Amino acid sequence: MEPHTPNPQERVALPRPPRLERRGEDRTLSHGALSEPLLGSLPLARWIPMDVHSVMDYGNGGLAAASVLLARDPRAKAASLFLAASVTGLSLVTDYRLSLAKLVPIEVHEAGDHLWGVSAIALPFVLGYWKTEPKVALTHVLAGVGTILASLVTDYRSWKRRR
Repeated sequence: MEPHTPNPQERVALPRPPRLERRGEDRTLSHGALSEPLLGSLPLARWIPMDVHSVMDYGNGGLAAASVLLARDPRAKAASLFLAASVTGLSLVTDYRLSLAKLVPIEVHEAGDHLWGVSAIALPFVLGYWKTEPKVALTHVLAGVGTILASLVTDYRSWKRRR
């Protein structure tokens, strides 16, 4: 038995699924104009919607604030307070939808995310509380690593420049 070779006139065109996103088009949780690439190539991808990233920023602030309450070492308390205040403060004034004032450009916020992540990783070792407060130090390091990784794949968008 010979295999059936379809006649070109028999072919039925299947409907193509709609594109989920076109370059620069608003998505469900990402509204506004795309950010300019940081250092010409960051973010590496745009997988995490801007609103989700915003909630993550506030979550990091809450996590760092909780570390203030758990730490007994004054260096760990000071680092936790600094990390909580810096990420929450920057988030409250960034040009994205979930902020109170749109003062800081989204590109500056993106650079701040990377800086905050490196600081969160480094502070336990620089200040030396990784020995006296290992749980707080681990919390800071994991939050820093998570922030850097998330920043590499966040769909950063400016709320003021939205369409």
